[in-house]
Amino acid sequence: MSILNFFNVDSGAVSAPVPAERVDKTYKRLRIQTFLAATFGYALYYVCRLSMGVMKQPLIDAGLLNATQLGIIGACLYWAYAVGKLVNGFLADNANIKRFMATGLVLSAAMNFIMGVLGVQASTSGMANSALFVVFAVCWAINGWAQSMGAPPAIISLSRWFPLRIRGTFYGFFSSSHNIGEGLSFVFVSALVAALGWHWGFFGAALAGLLGVLIIVFFLHNTTESKGLPSIEVLAGEAQPKEISPAEKRARTKKMQAAVIRNPGVWILAAASAFMYMSRYAINEWGIIFLQEAHGYSITEAGAIVGINPIFGVLGTVFSGWLSDAVFKGDRKYPALTAGILEAIALALFLFGGGQRWMIILSMVLFGIAIGVLISFVGGLMAIDLVPRQATGAALGIVGMASYAAAGLQNIITGVLLDNNIVEVMRDNELVKVHDFTYAGIFWLGAAIISFLLPILNWKRKQQEIPE
Repeated sequence: MSILNFFNVDSGAVSAPVPAERVDKTYKRLRIQTFLAATFGYALYYVCRLSMGVMKQPLIDAGLLNATQLGIIGACLYWAYAVGKLVNGFLADNANIKRFMATGLVLSAAMNFIMGVLGVQASTSGMANSALFVVFAVCWAINGWAQSMGAPPAIISLSRWFPLRIRGTFYGFFSSSHNIGEGLSFVFVSALVAALGWHWGFFGAALAGLLGVLIIVFFLHNTTESKGLPSIEVLAGEAQPKEISPAEKRARTKKMQAAVIRNPGVWILAAASAFMYMSRYAINEWGIIFLQEAHGYSITEAGAIVGINPIFGVLGTVFSGWLSDAVFKGDRKYPALTAGILEAIALALFLFGGGQRWMIILSMVLFGIAIGVLISFVGGLMAIDLVPRQATGAALGIVGMASYAAAGLQNIITGVLLDNNIVEVMRDNELVKVHDFTYAGIFWLGAAIISFLLPILNWKRKQQEIPE
């Protein structure tokens, strides 16, 4: 069997047809299994992605890498992720999503494990700074590509298993996976690093990834038809597409994907998401080291404080889809604008609010709620609302490519700004050198403001109609 055949949407075992009297019960059971597997599987993808963000200060303190090198390593992941998100978004529209998503997480967990092994070697027998930098950059780039195999199949599972009338609600629930994964990364990984050393952050992430693989393999289901059920259109009582051959279906999908590429509304949302991801990953990647250097927190304290933001992000994601479906009748623009303004306010409080513990905690609460809504809307749902169901992956690919290309650029810019702005401060009666975050903070806040202004250009745009 070729690789393409292994991942094809029609590959894998197909269950016998479910008896008519059991269709509804079986559909609902398998639908919730798929939803939970996509949500928690993707959450554990995040642990394998954000592990490096917890380890920046220990790596710098050990003299193994500097902020610029760490920024470049982070950028390697995001740029590989950006290209992969575009490519894999298109591929996933015609893929067996169970196999596709599980394969990516196996590869991601493997890269974390390899970097943990390299960490042990660097700590015991020594390794040249340049060699460690190059090897980490290559491994983290491979991890970036693997990470791009997570979101497209997970979100496509919602299109394949959920009716349009409740898709926004469950998309909001699913988007909590980002927050669950971030919370696990900041709290679980930082505790491991504090207790056992920085390389154990990679080992812990690898174990989390393997758990995610098991969840996906046993509980994520490819299509309703693969489980012996009717098509989702039949189950949902929606207009059914006309019967066509697999070759015609692929040609139709390619036509829709090409039309999506020419849709200016999708590109506007891609740009908005790009700036939002700059500010989002500024906190995810540099928030812990900011609290350590700007305000003297320990790595465990800083991880716990930054970990507040994804916990409250669950509220934003869970209620965003339901609110827009039930209250705004599928119109996402007003809650998206409100969340964008809230994110900018929260970021300003975090960076320039004076550093009091209560102020920083409040900023992380507000930031988490706002980002939860924005990830759900600007980062995905508003784009797929503009395109046909069969081109969901293509729209997500475009938005994801822009988002993570920007996240990578942010990492490098931030690293350079920090290494070029080092100051001396008094800590524990000792003069120490730390990074000045003033210019980096202005950069992050400016990105947040641009991100909520751009979607206004799409306020009157309707769903794209593609003729047969």
